[in-house]
Amino acid sequence: KAVELGGAVSGEHGIGFLKNDILAASKRDELRAMKAIKDALDPNGILNPGKLFVINGV
Repeated sequence: KAVELGGAVSGEHGIGFLKNDILAASKRDELRAMKAIKDALDPNGILNPGKLFVINGV
């Protein structure tokens, strides 16, 4: 409901693993930009693997 009303799923703390799918629904464009930067700086995916970009479609 929070996302439907334009709210956030997390405040001042990290999103955690359990809310990754909700984050993807509410911040898809931002996550794509972050993933592009991560891929450019870490093309082999060896730095902190599987922490944020485990979301399907991002």
